[in-house]
Amino acid sequence: MSSRVRVAAVQAAPRWLNLSEGVDQVITLIESAADQGARLVAFPETFVPGFPWWMWLRAVEWDGDILARYRANSMTADGPELRAIRYAARRRGIHVGLGFSESAGKQVFMSQALIDDQGEIDVSRKALPTALERTVFGTAVRRPLLRDTSIGRVGVLGGTDHLLPGVCEDMHQAREQIHIASWPGFTLHLGEARAQGPESSTDACRRYARASRSYVIAPTAVVPVAGWEAVATDAGRRRVLRGGSGVARILGPDGRDLAVPMNEDEEGLLVADLIVATDRDRRRLAHTAPIAPSHDSVPASSAG
Repeated sequence: MSSRVRVAAVQAAPRWLNLSEGVDQVITLIESAADQGARLVAFPETFVPGFPWWMWLRAVEWDGDILARYRANSMTADGPELRAIRYAARRRGIHVGLGFSESAGKQVFMSQALIDDQGEIDVSRKALPTALERTVFGTAVRRPLLRDTSIGRVGVLGGTDHLLPGVCEDMHQAREQIHIASWPGFTLHLGEARAQGPESSTDACRRYARASRSYVIAPTAVVPVAGWEAVATDAGRRRVLRGGSGVARILGPDGRDLAVPMNEDEEGLLVADLIVATDRDRRRLAHTAPIAPSHDSVPASSAG
C-alpha cells in the first residue's frame, strides 16, 4: 500500500537581516503551502535571517558590524520566534523543514529544524560548514536529522553536506523516503562568468535521489540584490553581487523532475505529489540493497 503526499519547496528571497519579518514570511509560506494541500513544506538553508552573502565580497567596507547584526537577527532553538513557527505548523497540520541561523551564546550555527504536523521539533547543526562559512558559523557534533512521521521517513541535509564523503551514505542506510536538500541559493560578483553552483547542486540532488531511492525536495533562496553592494578599499570602486539563481526542484527516486522548475528569479512554491510507501512496504524494501550512485544527470527538459 502507498499514499499520496503533496509537498512544496520554497523558492524565495529571505527577509534579509530582519528577524521579525523573516518569521512572518515563513509563517505566510507555511499557510500558503497548506492552502495548496501540501503536507510538507521545505525552506532553504539559513533562510532566517538569510545566508551571509557578504562573505563573497572581499576587501570591502560595510556600515557597522554586520556580523553582530547577523547574530542579533538569528533565532534561538527555544525562543519565541521558532515557537511561533511551530504553532503555525501545528495549526495548519503541516510538516516543516526550516533552515535557519541558530544563535547560541556568542556563536551562530547553520541549523535545520524538522517540525512535524503536531508542532514537535528536532534541530540539528551543520557539523562542518565550508571554510568560508566558518568565518561566520561555528562547527558542531554531527547528528543526523531524520525522523519517522505520519507522511513517511523524512531526512534533511544542508547544502554542501551533499558533497561530503560518507555523509550521504549514512543517510541512505537510514532508508529515507523523503529527503530535504536545503540549499542557500547562488550569486556572482558583477562581471564574473556564470558559476556552476546551481547546476552542481541539481546534479548532487539527482545523484542523491538515485542512490537513496528517495524523493528529494530541494528548496533554494533567490538571492536578494537590493543593497548588496560595497566599496572596494583598494580602488574605491563599487562591487556588486547580482542574484537570482533560484533552482528549487522536486525529484523522484529516479532523479527526474516531478514539477516544472520556476525561473531563477521567480519567487513562490514548487509543488508536487509523491507516492510514499507504507510501513509494510518499507520493511520489505529494507531487505534490498541501495542503488549505486549515478554520476550523470537527467536534463530538466527530458523530465516526464
